[in-house]
Amino acid sequence: MINITNLSKNFGDKIVLNNLSKTFTNGKTYGIVGENGSGKTTLFECITGIEKYNGLITSPLHPLKNHIAYLPTEPYFFAKLTGREYIQLLCNARNIVLTNLDSKNIFGLPLNQYAATYSTGMKKKLALTAILLQKNQYYILDEPYNGVDIQSNIMITEIIKKLNTLGKVVLIASHIFSTLTAVCNEILLLKNGQFSEAVYKHDYEKLELEMKALFIGDKINALELE
Repeated sequence: MINITNLSKNFGDKIVLNNLSKTFTNGKTYGIVGENGSGKTTLFECITGIEKYNGLITSPLHPLKNHIAYLPTEPYFFAKLTGREYIQLLCNARNIVLTNLDSKNIFGLPLNQYAATYSTGMKKKLALTAILLQKNQYYILDEPYNGVDIQSNIMITEIIKKLNTLGKVVLIASHIFSTLTAVCNEILLLKNGQFSEAVYKHDYEKLELEMKALFIGDKINALELE
């Protein structure tokens, strides 16, 4: 469980998160949606401890950051580190004894190649593999489907479902609404620094229509397409 109470974060005069409160419970997957700049990544970086903030973020597991697997939108890799060495490094950080890595390379990555030379999709899959092998309790995935091929998208969806059954907490930000409806128990709309709406499976279609009205409105007609 992760409990957030009155979380606030601003950059200068810009308020990004405004007294946001929410409890994320074990065994559930939460989708976070909102416009660009609505604060999704900032929220994730506050939970992981990357960003300082006002308010409280608590968990039964201490320190919280040592139990979080964070997949950023664009994972960073050192120039002279192979995929194999990268995975080993992240497992070492959790004191995980890594065995039979080649059999766990489910995305078929070239592990002996420098990770910095990977394509965008390969980097995403490498980073995901590494955090999965860390055996964390909490998973924060920022745009996990971006830049990834169709086959891997299917694999990622099934991985998230498996984490759900294992009692993990999973938070996902994605601009691909259909991926969220496939895996999430609850979808939260982040607007004006707060969760303005919480929607469950039976209302996902209604939420999609509301999002289209909010984000698109009459903008397409303004193009006067012919």
